[in-house]
Amino acid sequence: YNLEKGKLLDKEFIDKIIREEEQNRANSYALKLLYYRSRSEKEIREKMNLKGYDAEVISKTIKYLKEFSYINDKEFAKEFTKIKSNKFGRNRIKMELSNKGINEEIINDVIDTLIDDDSEYEKAFELAMKKMKLYKDDDKNAIYRKLGSYLQRKGFSFDIISKILRKILKDIDWEII
Repeated sequence: YNLEKGKLLDKEFIDKIIREEEQNRANSYALKLLYYRSRSEKEIREKMNLKGYDAEVISKTIKYLKEFSYINDKEFAKEFTKIKSNKFGRNRIKMELSNKGINEEIINDVIDTLIDDDSEYEKAFELAMKKMKLYKDDDKNAIYRKLGSYLQRKGFSFDIISKILRKILKDIDWEII
């Protein structure tokens, strides 16, 4: 700022310095948030809003983050989907991405690219078989209800759930359980 001892400062110059410092603080805060984990644009905006930053400052920070490719909702969605597809089905992942402010078009594109029907079925079947150990003392109707609800909460489609329930309940040797 070319500040020197004895230099007279007008109010306009001081306000400019204060605005720039506020912007630097906001940029640093956003980078700190991204240090811990990737975040969507909406998440950054919400966190900065809660911290009390002005809308104009937030917008400039988002522009800065995009300019240097620190945030990218499509890349965030890919990373998130890869991590979550081990535990959840398409519906749950779609809902969580939507809650994080990701555009529906990006969500559908990423999920269609990264999750295929066979792998989703296999993951759901694996989760169902693990859960069956808890239901060994339950009757067939209770297992059907509990396992169906469990898989639904995990975000699997009705088609996948019904295939798994038919397969598991048909193949079970009720004497062993």
